[in-house]
Amino acid sequence: MTKDRDLWVFGYGSLMWRPGFDADEVCRARLDGWHRDFCVYSRHWRGTPERPGLVLGLDMGGSCRGLAFRVEAARAADVIDYLNERELVGYAYVARHLPVGLDDGRVVEAYTFVADTGHHHYAGQLPLERAAAIIMDAEGQGGLNRDYLINTIRQLESDGFAEAELHALLVEVERQTGIIEAGAGI
Repeated sequence: MTKDRDLWVFGYGSLMWRPGFDADEVCRARLDGWHRDFCVYSRHWRGTPERPGLVLGLDMGGSCRGLAFRVEAARAADVIDYLNERELVGYAYVARHLPVGLDDGRVVEAYTFVADTGHHHYAGQLPLERAAAIIMDAEGQGGLNRDYLINTIRQLESDGFAEAELHALLVEVERQTGIIEAGAGI
């Protein structure tokens, strides 16, 4: 990105519905080579050092549907500063510029945050039952980890970004909380 070019930002989680900056254009988009997963330990906001929670990250492999936000060049540096402060504090994320396909056929380089597989907060691909147990047992300054998961997945699904793997995790957490009976479908 140069000072005379607009910035594109790819959002795959809370940035989609709470970006925290004004965008000049918003498009549905697809990022190939990365998938959305609860693969990052949260030892502060959604857990503690003793009982970490799990939060969303982009992990290698697959693809991810999300939103791409275009910000005019004059505000790009301020938006990057804001995003870095928001996303890079204490968690296992790395800022990257990656090619993103917009639904209208354009391909743009978008600024986004991927899981840092070498960071001690990186959880990787956990078995469903293990991930659900971690989420059920964690609470941090931001509240219960299970509330974060339930609200995040429901928001993604209501916005048309349903994913079978994340829905299965939601069903397991809801089963463990007693929200639904074991074996019942949503």
